[in-house]
Amino acid sequence: MKQRELFLQSDAALRSVIDRITPAQLHLPAPGDWSRTPNPALRDILADHARDEAWLPAVLAGRTIAEVGDDYAGDLLGDDPIGAYDRLNDLATASVTAELDPEKTVHLSYGDFPLAEYLQHVSIYRAFQAWSIAKLIGLGFAMPAPLVENLWKQIGPQIPGWREMGVFGPEVDVPPDADRETQLLGKTGYWVP
Repeated sequence: MKQRELFLQSDAALRSVIDRITPAQLHLPAPGDWSRTPNPALRDILADHARDEAWLPAVLAGRTIAEVGDDYAGDLLGDDPIGAYDRLNDLATASVTAELDPEKTVHLSYGDFPLAEYLQHVSIYRAFQAWSIAKLIGLGFAMPAPLVENLWKQIGPQIPGWREMGVFGPEVDVPPDADRETQLLGKTGYWVP
């Protein structure tokens, strides 16, 4: 399933960035549109990602929000935020590598979707958050070339539709000789000259 491959690539990219966050950087202010938490710090963003990782096995199992209830409420990071995230990420990765039915209906806060489409949704979020967090903390980071090509294949033709839904900002012009990652970042409104 191509969406599984995209998820695993995106999730690995995000983890590679999160694993390089220092304790001091957890207190950095983060953009307000990254979280529902008012005036978020990077730790709040990490908490959102930890919650997303925690939910993923339940979603893939077909559980609804009502069935999950408060299982993932509260602070999932504790005294070891990066370690806690990594443990949840391991569980999420294991659930994605299990045998999955791509047509199975999964239940999300914004509607019901085929499992394969859900994996694509969360892959987009993870890939661009990896780049955004790396930029926020000044980390030299480039999305791996196979991930960039997979994003082009799977979401490239759908970028205008995602933009209409508010997932991507307006397209940004990039230099004509820009590499594939920069072209993708420009097309999705992430690239900053």
